[in-house]
Amino acid sequence: MAPTNGYTRSDAESSSAAHGGARHQRKKKRNKCLLYIVLFAIFQAAVILIFVLTIMRVRTPKFRVRSAALTNFNVGTPENPSLTATMNAELAVRNANFGRYKYRNTTVEFLYRGTPVGQVTVRGSRANWRSTRKFEVRVDLNLGVNSELGSDLRAGIVPITSQARMRGRVDLIFVMRRNRSTDMNCSMEIVVATQQIRNIVCR
Repeated sequence: MAPTNGYTRSDAESSSAAHGGARHQRKKKRNKCLLYIVLFAIFQAAVILIFVLTIMRVRTPKFRVRSAALTNFNVGTPENPSLTATMNAELAVRNANFGRYKYRNTTVEFLYRGTPVGQVTVRGSRANWRSTRKFEVRVDLNLGVNSELGSDLRAGIVPITSQARMRGRVDLIFVMRRNRSTDMNCSMEIVVATQQIRNIVCR
């Protein structure tokens, strides 16, 4: 029976329509694949960027005095000023890197108004990644005759500073090594009346 509209679709037209539909589907599939590839490339680039900016970034470790206490405390008078004591201090090396920090032997110097009054050597070791290594040291302080010591004893507060330069190397996830040095620059106060140390500030 012939179609009522008087038009009969040929086999060629049907084949062409089917072919066009298949081509459209293939193009759609290709576009989808390209989109996935682009999205995956963007994701990979973001991961690499985060990796470089965080994990592979080398940060300078921090070397600080955390706390300190005094023993064997002997002090003179404002008229005949002198001060000797043993300081038991806790030092720390804070390593914020994603790799170990290996540091060398380091000399820490304690000063009274710019004059050295004691020192201690910290033996080389290492601070593990993203951790803080703490250790105890003992320092003999000897504040001899100084024109300003009498005034400080009269005021009851004796200022002390500590300085050091620690040299070492950061090993980032075992594939990259970078030399890094860190400076200690701390200040504190000896309270004569209580024979204690207060206000430890490190920069």
